[in-house]
Amino acid sequence: MRIQVINPNTSVDMTRQIGEVAGAAASAGTQVETVCPAHGPESIESHVDETLAGAAVLDRIADGVAAGFDAHVIACFGDPALLAARELARGPVIGIAEAAMHAATLVATRFSIVTSLGRTAIQAEELLLRYGFERHCRRIRAVELPVLHLADEGCSATAQIAEECRRARDEDAIGAIVLGCAGMGAQAAPLSAELGLPVIDGVGVAVHMAEALVGAGLFTSKHGDLAAPPPKRFTGRYAHWSEA
Repeated sequence: MRIQVINPNTSVDMTRQIGEVAGAAASAGTQVETVCPAHGPESIESHVDETLAGAAVLDRIADGVAAGFDAHVIACFGDPALLAARELARGPVIGIAEAAMHAATLVATRFSIVTSLGRTAIQAEELLLRYGFERHCRRIRAVELPVLHLADEGCSATAQIAEECRRARDEDAIGAIVLGCAGMGAQAAPLSAELGLPVIDGVGVAVHMAEALVGAGLFTSKHGDLAAPPPKRFTGRYAHWSEA
């Protein structure tokens, strides 16, 4: 089985770290290839960033489909371009936010999200509503660190994330914590052990879900709204999508 993991930002360091987490989660015999776009924002911290990154994600999805990957993971907690990616792919396409939220509801009745910046909480709230998990989420917390700081092993991000997770455990009446950024993935297992409750990283969970869906013989529906988009002419920088 081959799984393509896409980091929607252009940070090579974060892509490498995401790849390490994804590779560690994969089963023996599963090949994971982690990529990032050639163009776009170096981090995703706004609606503008997410929209531009989403367009770049679709190029990588198209590459992955052409290369014959069995499944695809979008490794950003905003799940940018997830439905559009599913239009392009027949194999399963998993967004890490949807995967992590699903997993949290299977191991706890209530969870909190610990994310990077408070300004991105609205995107998480919108995803909770879209996926139907709003009543399961007690609180969205932020450590107020730029996304790229999470990939900087020399900064205090690890300690700040751990402290916010402790507060969530002690104050939110929850049974699980969802980490709200792909760059936090390596901390999930140590925090679970320290805090005594499930701390969920969407990257690893998404890889497991992709393996399970492929193993079960399931694929993305091509009936209804996820059918391939009708061919048409595109112009300018999107001309390569013409008659795709």
